[in-house]
Amino acid sequence: MIGTTPLAPGSTSVPGTAAASPDDEGHGTQSPTDPLDHEALATDLRMALLRLARRLRAEKSDGELSDTQFSVLAQLYLHGPRTPGELAEAEHVRPPSMTRTVAGLTEAGLVTRTGSSEDRRRVLVDLTADGRRTVEETRRRRTVWLGRRLADLTPEELETLAASTAILRRMGER
Repeated sequence: MIGTTPLAPGSTSVPGTAAASPDDEGHGTQSPTDPLDHEALATDLRMALLRLARRLRAEKSDGELSDTQFSVLAQLYLHGPRTPGELAEAEHVRPPSMTRTVAGLTEAGLVTRTGSSEDRRRVLVDLTADGRRTVEETRRRRTVWLGRRLADLTPEELETLAASTAILRRMGER
């Protein structure tokens, strides 16, 4: 299997998780599904993902933008014009917070607010050309940064990451 590490003789633990101690028959007393193994792996994985995400977020084309502001720009880039309420829901914030975020982005010239053609009471937020360039440049910088780190890995590590990416994506969708 690609990206797997063989277990040490008499071990039932995955490297990086809590070690299993063999019983009288040479079998581990903890199975790979033991809660302690999951807890240790969950802790290691959480810390590694948070550190990586924090480092990637630092690669922005505009250092003045908050993470929330950039996330709103990315939402608009991916999904097109949205109401402030839709943006608040997508970002898991209250509408008044999103109103302040959109106001800051409007003031910076990164988004526009326009009335909906179907319902004049409804406001739509959309990217300006500068907002679109900000998202594209930030995505480019993040891809370059990560590509440089990937270039330092062995072929085996790259295969492991490729397989892990699908698993992490699936975990994130649940």
